[in-house]
Amino acid sequence: MKQLLDLWPVLLFFVVYQWSTIYVATAVLMGAVVVHSLLVWRGERRLSPMQGLTLVLVLLFGGATLVLHDPRFIQWKPTLVQWLMALAFAGSHFIGQKPLIRRLLDAQIQLPPAVWTRLSLAWIGFFLFSGAANLFVAYTFDEATWVAFKLFGLLGMTFLFVLLQGIWLARHLPETT
Repeated sequence: MKQLLDLWPVLLFFVVYQWSTIYVATAVLMGAVVVHSLLVWRGERRLSPMQGLTLVLVLLFGGATLVLHDPRFIQWKPTLVQWLMALAFAGSHFIGQKPLIRRLLDAQIQLPPAVWTRLSLAWIGFFLFSGAANLFVAYTFDEATWVAFKLFGLLGMTFLFVLLQGIWLARHLPETT
């Protein structure tokens, strides 16, 4: 449920874009991400690394979009987030004793080490693919298509990946009676 609440700035970006320009929508996104981060901080007294990264990149790339009047900067932001996540997941195979996905989910599910490795590699591949897909849409289609893809395409791809991952993981979970 918390992940759905984290989507309201992107949803607001999409809605504002429907009635205005990419620049107004970007300014609203920047404000919404700041407000969202402050609300999370107020409630939890911390931001997750992903929330902190999103805040910094939205402000940096959103600011560049507004100052330079060039939408390519905000269009690159989802790709950078995805590729930095891929880098973090890949790096976790060399830093620490467990891949990042295992550190995140180990308390919820028990899997053999080989399955954790395959799961981690699948997430790395997904992050690389979705970052590339964002750039493909940004540079191949018009701005309105990219804005819709940013909300519905990336979210839909993530939902589908998680669903397929759940089906795949179900085969590897120990049976309980």
